[in-house]
Amino acid sequence: MARTERSAGSRADSVRHFDRRALLTGGAVGVGLGGALGALGALAGTGALGAPGSSDASVAAPDDAWFGADTLPCHGTHQAGVTTPPGAHIRFVAYQLRPEVDAAALQRMFRVLTEDIEGLTSGESPLADPEPELAARPARLTITVGVGAELVNRVRPEQRPEWLAPLPAFSRDRLGAGYDGGDLLLIVQADDTMPLAHAHRMLHRDLAGFADPLWSQQGFRGARGADESGRTMRNLMGQVDGTVNPVPDDQDFDSLVWLDADAGWLSGGSALVLRRIRMELDTWDRVDRPGREASIGRRLSDGSPLSVAAGEGDEHTPADFNAKNERGFPAIPVAAHIRRAHSSDPAERIFRRAANYDDGAESGLLFACYQRDPLAQFVPIQRRLDDADVLNEWVTHVGSSVFAVLPGFSTGQILGQSLFE
Repeated sequence: MARTERSAGSRADSVRHFDRRALLTGGAVGVGLGGALGALGALAGTGALGAPGSSDASVAAPDDAWFGADTLPCHGTHQAGVTTPPGAHIRFVAYQLRPEVDAAALQRMFRVLTEDIEGLTSGESPLADPEPELAARPARLTITVGVGAELVNRVRPEQRPEWLAPLPAFSRDRLGAGYDGGDLLLIVQADDTMPLAHAHRMLHRDLAGFADPLWSQQGFRGARGADESGRTMRNLMGQVDGTVNPVPDDQDFDSLVWLDADAGWLSGGSALVLRRIRMELDTWDRVDRPGREASIGRRLSDGSPLSVAAGEGDEHTPADFNAKNERGFPAIPVAAHIRRAHSSDPAERIFRRAANYDDGAESGLLFACYQRDPLAQFVPIQRRLDDADVLNEWVTHVGSSVFAVLPGFSTGQILGQSLFE
């Protein structure tokens, strides 16, 4: 072993002393280009560049870092991708049905989609997949399907929910940027972009002849393992985003999120509102830290509400909207975001599952939320924010869609089967 270490050391020493100009000139100081490249190869072989095969344990990933083979089940009462662990990467893709597609064609379409969703989420390649290797590492891939008003109208128009329609207008909306509406929605999530991109490609192929792409939005959260498990994500403004959120273990979660037997064919499904919220980060960056915290009503450092002293709470400390500061003013300003979003009605809550986006030209938040009825849950909240949320100075809603998330399905069933029964 000692001889091996000395040998490795001597190779490294020889590399340290070669003339770097030899690499450029091809022959100075007796070291030709081949010798220089050979020396670099020797250096890589020692692990000094952190190359594969390095004996340095500090650069080796722990066993639990390799998560490519991890899967999440796609079968159940509810579709995966709503309450299952969120993926680090997410893509929302909306499609517009072709005029000639009728109920019989839609049933065929869902049969094909179901087969490929079952395969892709379990790490199996779809039929005639030209690159089956890309499906082998799903990295907790989930695929969630929603339908718009037009799709329901082509099958059971008399049973389209009232809420499955464009949201009421809000004064501060600036829609029309190409991220509105849709007849069919695919939500593809994974902890790695490779299986996500491959799954989308396969599903897009399935939809050929049935629907055409309308828009696509790509989002991200913190990379898997980059933060403590269960920690609330931060948005691109630096805020802890989504603290006050119901969780599946809550006694009233089902009554807030999942539709029951009264919803007929949608029993086990949910209503999704997707809003594309552009952030004006250039002007946000000019606001000092106290101003940023006052606009939200929480501290940037840990998400604690301004109603408690610094260091005496965290993001889960309940906000006290009656608390005063040392000057006698509300500790949480009257137009702060969390005050405007708050409701005393426990039924006026939503289950949010947001993601950041940054396409190089624009940054913001893909605000996705699930509920039984957007008109009774999301709309009242958004109206209060639209009226007097100081955060409106730095955010603009530029996209809006509403979809019915189909109920879950079991082996032997097709996704959306209840819609055709």
